[in-house]
Amino acid sequence: MKLKQYAKLIVESGLNVQPHQIVVIQAPIEAYELVRYISEYAFKRQCEDVIIRYSDEIVEHTRFTYRSVEQWEHYPEHEALMYNMTARQNACYLFLTGEDPELMKDIDAKKIAAFSKAKNEATKECRDGRMFMKNSWCIAAVATQKWAEKVYPKEKNPKEKLWDSIFSICRINENAISNWENHKHSFEHKMNLLNSMQIQSLHYTNSIGTDFKIDLCENYLFEGGGSTLKNGIYYFPNIPTEELFTSPERTSANGKLVASMPLCYNGNLIEDFWFEFKDGKVTDFGAKTGKDILQSILNIDENARYLGEVALVPYDSPISQTNTLFYETLFDENAACHFALGSSFAECIKDGLTMTKEQLMEKGLNDSLTHVDFMIGTKDLKIVATCKNGNEVTIFEDGNFSSIFK
Repeated sequence: MKLKQYAKLIVESGLNVQPHQIVVIQAPIEAYELVRYISEYAFKRQCEDVIIRYSDEIVEHTRFTYRSVEQWEHYPEHEALMYNMTARQNACYLFLTGEDPELMKDIDAKKIAAFSKAKNEATKECRDGRMFMKNSWCIAAVATQKWAEKVYPKEKNPKEKLWDSIFSICRINENAISNWENHKHSFEHKMNLLNSMQIQSLHYTNSIGTDFKIDLCENYLFEGGGSTLKNGIYYFPNIPTEELFTSPERTSANGKLVASMPLCYNGNLIEDFWFEFKDGKVTDFGAKTGKDILQSILNIDENARYLGEVALVPYDSPISQTNTLFYETLFDENAACHFALGSSFAECIKDGLTMTKEQLMEKGLNDSLTHVDFMIGTKDLKIVATCKNGNEVTIFEDGNFSSIFK
């Protein structure tokens, strides 16, 4: 049964649950069957306990409808305490996604922004634990009816179709664990080559309007596949994953980035959007749909207008080859090159995990309460790297890794 194989993969490879470890699960109520299997496998690995936080999207919509902006500015202390205290106890965290992509389209963007900021501030200790490789975490998808209907509106049984897609994309069969071990090794050649090139800057161009330059930090590191905690535990933060990523120099971005896919953010769709950057900062932006939501993201804190991630994903990735827009960042970001507004990754610079946030900022990384990915990859995307020795090397041609990576 593929659902059980999926649950086992999440526990053993995604979170890599250890004996006596607390497992915290955040999930929509439609995920109950998957959550039960995940809990069973976690307990079989002798976890200490499984703490489940179910959400009902209809109730959530009702809450956002009737609560004021001011009420959303305060995150419940008991919830913050649970996340922060379990982080101190070396818990791991599973986030199951699958909400209706347009659940909050009629909700005031200020409410959503207030909630995001309040939660991120209140659970900062937990977020830092994940950022600085103390706590493992994993984001995985669960097929829900509303999400499935958005992705496959013409299907007689869209939810079944979406589950089939999730299982296929996530390499789920009786060999799922070994499939992911092989997948891990598939990143190594490209990652090692990128890390040896001593890249100083990247220049992106395509036909939809992107013309953009950005520097990488001194002693940058591209990462891909999974991550390694400070205690040596290897895990996969994203299931699926197809990206190689690093964190750029925060003040170096200049030019225009045009999104190639819609962005679903907290139950809202942002479509046909773009950003202009100068000296690292977003100075102008626009969107055909959801501009107020985009504004709320940029206003979360002073560093939300700077970039924290550069990610390389070939246009012919397995997810892209499905020719499906999933309206879910976890999937869509693995179908195209992307950037992220907000916080950087400490693991993406040499010795970064031993540095303080202040030291990381001095090295050029960004620190923010938010981290929001947006996709810019196209079938004609070209990326030219300028190396420290002055050589220019094309690393992406026609949307895919160039021949030097063969």
